[in-house]
Amino acid sequence: MTYSAAADDLFRVGPREFRSRLLVGTGKYRDLDQTRDAIEASGAEIVTVAIRRTNIGQNPDEPNLLDVVPPERYTLLPNTAGCFTADDAIRTCRLARELLDGHNLVKLEVLGDEKTLYPDVFETVKAAETLVAEGFDVMVYTTDDPLLAKRLEDIGCLAVMPLAAPIGSGLGIQNRYNIREIVENASVPVLVDAGVGTASDAAIAMELGCDGVLMNTAIAAADDPVMMASAMRHAIIGGRQAFRAGRMAPRRYASASSPQTGLFFS
Repeated sequence: MTYSAAADDLFRVGPREFRSRLLVGTGKYRDLDQTRDAIEASGAEIVTVAIRRTNIGQNPDEPNLLDVVPPERYTLLPNTAGCFTADDAIRTCRLARELLDGHNLVKLEVLGDEKTLYPDVFETVKAAETLVAEGFDVMVYTTDDPLLAKRLEDIGCLAVMPLAAPIGSGLGIQNRYNIREIVENASVPVLVDAGVGTASDAAIAMELGCDGVLMNTAIAAADDPVMMASAMRHAIIGGRQAFRAGRMAPRRYASASSPQTGLFFS
């Protein structure tokens, strides 16, 4: 059995089923060989592709990402990274569907500014409404606002992906309360997206009840990306198992782990 592979614990996005709850990006690696090796070590089945920044065949004279991330092995998740308006994001998704022969699973992100890379929530909602109406299966990057997450679910997004911290910051989950609130009120998968820095951050996200975690920089910017990818794989497994097992109730005072009755000595 591999990677959260229990038959009763598959990760589902709409009609699609996956065993891995770790989603990874393809940016910032040294080269395509390192990209391939890190993704393999992560155990991920869903791989994000920044359509505006990555060659997946639109530039025939350049190295093609699909040579190391073949669509027959991985589920590609085209994303709208680098888009700052709803119109740009919609256009990018349409391009991805054309390049990938009708593929309609996309990750929507519409950014507000270059400094924070925070989502522009107004443009995100606008783009989500159009894309859902056009038949796209939308996984949407958003803030950690529980009301906004519910609004995006109501629009028809198949998964909501609140940030843990700013993109690429590595700060970890800054507002556990909001993430838990989103999880407890969602009827679609909730995945932490952005801000993960190390394996413990991924484990915490899973222990909070998230359905998965998407990351890129935390792996690609590590001193050893392949080893970090493996660490993230195990962190996701451990966090998910801990959530399903149900943690003990915290106590204010000590509680002896050994029984006090039947002692041999007094």
